Amino acid sequence: MRKFPAEFETFLSPAGRRLLAGASPLAGALADPRRRFLAANGLLDGAKVRAARRLLERALLPHLSRIDRPIPPEATWEMTENYGELLPKTMRVSTATFERRRGRAWDAAEAIGLSTMLRSASFHAFAQALAGRKLARHWGIQALCYGPGDYAGPHNDHQPENPAAAHGYVDIHLSLAGPAVAHQFLVYAVAGYFTKIESVARPGRITAYRLPLWHYTTPLVAKKGREADARRWVLLGTFLYTGGEYRKPASGRRP
Repeated sequence: MRKFPAEFETFLSPAGRRLLAGASPLAGALADPRRRFLAANGLLDGAKVRAARRLLERALLPHLSRIDRPIPPEATWEMTENYGELLPKTMRVSTATFERRRGRAWDAAEAIGLSTMLRSASFHAFAQALAGRKLARHWGIQALCYGPGDYAGPHNDHQPENPAAAHGYVDIHLSLAGPAVAHQFLVYAVAGYFTKIESVARPGRITAYRLPLWHYTTPLVAKKGREADARRWVLLGTFLYTGGEYRKPASGRRP
């Protein structure tokens, strides 16, 4: 593969195209008020997933920005009482954001057709099929890359300062894990407890979130002796409900 397909529909398996057409049990899954998270296999074309991952590693990997955000010392040493911990969002991950149309990451994404596919009408339609409701016609896109030890700590992705997103929105993640990855998991909360866990290390897995939702991503673990090649790519879209326009958070990044 030299370029991503112009339309996301071409990236889908027959099962994924059935979902896109609304002819799948997964259609409207996130419309159920009891369901805030979905993980599904088999919706992406396996051969295209493998080719896309190789293309990302050739063309986009050298241009990613690194985020290393450790637990700040004051989260421990400025506590005034036992059980009074306040943990900010911590993470280790590489990322490319495409909000500003300049820079090497944007140029690389344009050259390989990634930004075109993630901006395609069929990607919007796919997100809408999972959401079970109309979504705004402008949305945010991003690429992440997890290597050994990379993770995202507990967070909820609530955006109270953004009126268009303050009452919720939808994220769609396309997970492209390489064969050198042993495991990585997504843990999320139900009824206030972190009781649910899903593998995100399967190649071509799609996860969908009705945010805000408390969740975290465990450190990526490589297969023995394959640390140098162990990476999981995540291609994501952030979709607001109809009536809102996407506005990036103040940090500019939200892995």
